[in-house]
Amino acid sequence: MQNPFVHGVGGVLSADIAVPDHEREVDFYTKILTTGEAPLWRDDLMNNLGTPIIGLGARTPEYDSLPLQWMPHFQVADVAASAASAIEMGGKELMHGKDDDGQSQWAVLVDPDGAAFGMIPVPPSESNTSQDVRQGCISWLSLAVPNASSSRDFYQHVIGWNANSIEPEESEGLVAKFLMKIDHETSAAEIHQLGSEQNEIPSVWLIYLPVDDFVESLRCVNKSGGKVIKEFAEAKYAIIQDPAGVYLALQAS
Repeated sequence: MQNPFVHGVGGVLSADIAVPDHEREVDFYTKILTTGEAPLWRDDLMNNLGTPIIGLGARTPEYDSLPLQWMPHFQVADVAASAASAIEMGGKELMHGKDDDGQSQWAVLVDPDGAAFGMIPVPPSESNTSQDVRQGCISWLSLAVPNASSSRDFYQHVIGWNANSIEPEESEGLVAKFLMKIDHETSAAEIHQLGSEQNEIPSVWLIYLPVDDFVESLRCVNKSGGKVIKEFAEAKYAIIQDPAGVYLALQAS
């Protein structure tokens, strides 16, 4: 089962980004996410249940050090220990939030290939919404890297995931593919290594956001200053760029 949107170590409940031309970006995401008769997202970019999932902030001097890419927030058992492990394995810490007692509350890092991500403690348990209820959430994560085995090892140590090696389909053009697992049943993300001839996507975490009307959302991407990079019609998802050049994926709900 693929479901990163869970409480627990390795799960991801949210993601954020700090963008230039904030009004333009808000307008873009509002148009592409609120399509269909039963939109999964609201005009204020909360999901249809009123839960904040994606944070679209203005790029102020405080955030100048952050890469221009969506940063998923991974839940970890110990933020300080995970941050130290990331640095030891070649990552870089960009920001680190601590409370008045010096206890780590969150951190923002980049991995050795430049993919940015945040880390937070596992939040207090909440009653999970029924899987039958359609809601806006982060439905999947993927990362294309030069060396999938090295990235697998990095995220296993830093986040606490397990990994399953998957034999890529010939049509995928992949050298290697790993499913990063929260537990034995639930996968949170995919790390894959592209063939040398494929360099369309940089090494960034792609967040997948479900939409109610996939076709209309892709039309809105092109009409609103974004770009559809590649559509996978059979799997019903597409990799896009927003007007600022940021990569993400849209998925039919």
